[in-house]
Amino acid sequence: MKKAILMVTFILTALFIVACGADKENAQPTNADKAKEEKKDDQQQEKQNEADKEEANQEDKSDGKQEENPEKQTPKYQVSENATIVPISEGTNEKVVLLTIDDVPDKHALEMAKTLKDLNANAIFFVNGHFLETQEQKDMLKEIHEMGFVIGNHTYSHPKLPDLSEQEQTEEIVRVSDQIEKIIGERPKFFRAPHGMNSDHSKQVAKEQGMVVMNWTYGYDYFAPYQDANKLTEAMVSGEGPEVDVTYSLLKPGANLLMHDREWTNKALADIVKGLRDKGYEMVDPKLIQTLDG
Repeated sequence: MKKAILMVTFILTALFIVACGADKENAQPTNADKAKEEKKDDQQQEKQNEADKEEANQEDKSDGKQEENPEKQTPKYQVSENATIVPISEGTNEKVVLLTIDDVPDKHALEMAKTLKDLNANAIFFVNGHFLETQEQKDMLKEIHEMGFVIGNHTYSHPKLPDLSEQEQTEEIVRVSDQIEKIIGERPKFFRAPHGMNSDHSKQVAKEQGMVVMNWTYGYDYFAPYQDANKLTEAMVSGEGPEVDVTYSLLKPGANLLMHDREWTNKALADIVKGLRDKGYEMVDPKLIQTLDG
């Protein structure tokens, strides 16, 4: 009987020792287990780092996209049938003029743009395609655009559109829009026919190309008597051109002022802007003019 009891006691003791050893083994992980856990932690951290990096890249891309495509401003003005700039709704300043510069970029456009930039005055620069053949000319237009100015289409070779066939008119207009897009990354939204001479076909092409047809209300720098900076300044600020039989003022709210890439206009530009402001006129921002895309 005693032997049996001793045997049972020995077995129970042995089982207890084994159980304690197992608990100790479970409680104290081996070096292999530790290495496995550390590797797992490293893998999780690496995945988290990759996720953080991807998120940062997405934010950078989003920021860049926002800079390239800033939120479009709500239009406040529209171009009337007589080329004047009129408010869309009540409460918008009516006493504005639009500055436009044609035959760009010949010789003085970039300097004119810098003058306007210094004066915080806006304008539309209307481009002739034959002035975009060299890299220097392309760079000039790109710089004008990057300064914040709106670029318009003024045909390739400055012809009288009604004298051309419909196919030739189309080529004159579309070719320039293609050139402009390659240089600044966007197509023009305004079209001005040379000499102010449109045809039904040119108007249709402009519309199909997404451009507002824009003429002007007055300009004097292409008349010989006003190819002088002082005389031109007086004519543009007063609106009168007595030496070309304009004996009354054409300066009115919403006037659409025509100027060109010319030496005398370049010299007169700053005084023209200052003179118009002295009369209480604001230079309207072309980006606030309604376009065909709304």
